[in-house]
Amino acid sequence: MAKKDDTIQLPPLKKLYYSITEVAEMTGLKPHILRYWETEFPFLKPKRNRAGNRAYRKRDIEMVLLIKKLLYEEGYTIEGAKQKIRQMRRQKKSAGGKEELGSQCREFLREILAELEKVRDALK
Repeated sequence: MAKKDDTIQLPPLKKLYYSITEVAEMTGLKPHILRYWETEFPFLKPKRNRAGNRAYRKRDIEMVLLIKKLLYEEGYTIEGAKQKIRQMRRQKKSAGGKEELGSQCREFLREILAELEKVRDALK
């Protein structure tokens, strides 16, 4: 039997950061649910911009979609979903090791490149 794929597919993202309203529309959730999940799931911590507004990145949106899938589709409780995500992260670390670090570096470099392109375009 084939192993079920736990990855969440996102539509192509056009920006580096998204507001809570945009994420709510993308995921079909209400903003108050997203804010509540931030208090319940320690690994869901979107950055804040200078104005103090939440700025969700791709990995934050992926985490929201994973939590939604666990709670709404697979029927986990909040505690059960926390445990499942911790378990998935441990498995990924033990299996990934250097690969995980490499993907984090690549993601960081992509973010830097996107910011540099914005600066270049602003200077034109």
